[in-house]
Amino acid sequence: MSLKRKQGPLYQQIQKILKDRILHGVYPLGSIIPSEPQLEKEFGVSKMTVRGAVQELSREGYVQKKSGVGTIVMRNTSYQKLSKGKRFTELLVEEGHKLEKKLLASKLITNDDGSEEYDLCGPYCQRIERLYILNGQPYIHLIHFLTADALPDGDAKNIGDDIQSLYDSLEENDIVLENFKDRFFVEPAPPEVCNLLGLPPGTHVLKRLRNSYDGEGRLIEHSIGCYNTELHHYLVSYDT
Repeated sequence: MSLKRKQGPLYQQIQKILKDRILHGVYPLGSIIPSEPQLEKEFGVSKMTVRGAVQELSREGYVQKKSGVGTIVMRNTSYQKLSKGKRFTELLVEEGHKLEKKLLASKLITNDDGSEEYDLCGPYCQRIERLYILNGQPYIHLIHFLTADALPDGDAKNIGDDIQSLYDSLEENDIVLENFKDRFFVEPAPPEVCNLLGLPPGTHVLKRLRNSYDGEGRLIEHSIGCYNTELHHYLVSYDT
């Protein structure tokens, strides 16, 4: 896997990738992550770079290195402030599922074409299209629109160009999401979405519209998600 120096220190990039794999069940709780030589070969970096990435994961409590055994996954949930409940993806991973994310497109766009979604997001926004793979099968199609408030410099390359956690990327840019408004529908998925999810044309899916706001009440993200609930139902868990 190739890394890009302009996206920050290499050890931090590797740390984010490994963390994302842990959070999405690629490295399950209690499993041993690849050895340092394996990671050096995968990322094409030095031993010190890999060691720095693993040390950061250990500092955050995700892994623990045990002599004669290897580096073991100790935690597979984040400290993200995404509502009082757990992330949907975290619940799936806790059930033992494996989630992968595929970036389909990411570009900066304006609202000149009159789309309702673009109107919500101000003079310009970043459109990020992703596909979630559950245990090897297409499961969720997501389109995120990040508003101008999430992109103060109009730079679409800062957020979303990789396939790590979008919400973690926002926090790294000092944007913390505090409030969420979700709406749910059941309706036929668009033809292109059916194709991506491997569904027959006209198949009904669960559709979720989400508006995410920061502490000042500014709209940061509008997203449209289509879920193939025939593959797995949608889960919500709230802390008491």
